[in-house]
Amino acid sequence: MCIIQNRFDSTEWAGTQVPKIRVERDISVPDGLRVSRALSAPHLGPQILFFSGGSALNDISRQLKRYTYNSIHLITPFDSGGSSQVLRRAFDMPAVGDLRSRLMALADETVLGQPDIYALFSRRLDKDGSQKELRAEVAAMSAGKHPLIRAISRPMRSLIQTFLHSFETHAPEDFDYRNASIGNLIIAGGYLGHDRALEPVLFLMSKMVDVRGTVRSVVDANLQLGAELADGRRLTGQREITGKEVEPPESRIARLFLSDGKKEIAAGEIALPKRNRRLIDQAEVICYPPGSLYSSVVVNLMPAGVGKAIAARHVPKVYLPSLGPDPEALGHDLADQVAAILAPLRADAGGDVPTGALMTHVVCDLSHDAAACAEVTNRFGIPCVRLPLSGEDATRYDPQKVCEMLVSTG
Repeated sequence: MCIIQNRFDSTEWAGTQVPKIRVERDISVPDGLRVSRALSAPHLGPQILFFSGGSALNDISRQLKRYTYNSIHLITPFDSGGSSQVLRRAFDMPAVGDLRSRLMALADETVLGQPDIYALFSRRLDKDGSQKELRAEVAAMSAGKHPLIRAISRPMRSLIQTFLHSFETHAPEDFDYRNASIGNLIIAGGYLGHDRALEPVLFLMSKMVDVRGTVRSVVDANLQLGAELADGRRLTGQREITGKEVEPPESRIARLFLSDGKKEIAAGEIALPKRNRRLIDQAEVICYPPGSLYSSVVVNLMPAGVGKAIAARHVPKVYLPSLGPDPEALGHDLADQVAAILAPLRADAGGDVPTGALMTHVVCDLSHDAAACAEVTNRFGIPCVRLPLSGEDATRYDPQKVCEMLVSTG
């Protein structure tokens, strides 16, 4: 099976007189040579960039670190469910749960890594424990008396204790410790101790567990995700949209927006940080991965500058649609899902940008209907390729097959 990948060394929308040269090559999927080379030297592996949140990509990420240590993950900080929501309410901060889980998915889990730190960051408190007992357990960690802390050598132990102490200092009396992720508490403490900035603590955590890739918040902003439905209603809060903690919307999502919790914030007011623009500029493959369509994928494409940065990068840009049911994609066929991804990109990059500058391919599993795939090409001019990518569970991708496809594309 082959994909024809187009590459350009200049653009039709840059206003330049530089002559345009188009280069095409055939890509075999999987490409045995590229896969073998990546497995033998993952430190030289391709820089594959994902716009994602949630847990849908974690299994693929665990497999991907066998092929490359250079993957890039830009993740939404707007989650409003689970233990992340408890932290957001207590400290008025961005969500960190998805960031922490991706760090753990990409961490070196071998004996050569930091298994003791990994065990601590992955620890969850008892969801049925008493507040007094759970608070005491965190206090023991902060004081260096808990077995999980004592197992960690200095200076890492001291740094983690500092973050936990910062968390304890700022935590309100009524903080709910049930089912709390210790990794999330450590990030929260580091955030509060670094002038409410996520980037420094994410960098430190990456070093602590030897993360095989780069994990960043797409923006460092404390906002909520909102959705305008086809029936005119407006929902605010990611948990109101996903259908995981409350009943999913019964009407199709017509538009996504960001909110400060009271009013809508124009996407243009939230800018992609320069450090993340540089990551996009370095990417050898850009992937819009499986996950909740709006709250995990589209939301990461909304900050000002994302569309322009993607359009300026002349590399494969692949959409890998989810296999299982997605409550957020109610009423969306495959072409509608593509349209939802393209909308914020085109709004930022400009209406004269060719569609192929924003998405070069849609890669589907064979379980996707061939007619739906053809409709994508008819509607947008984007090649849609069907490949055997699912695992034993037809609603989930086989991580190895997906990794080999992406590595072959780079």
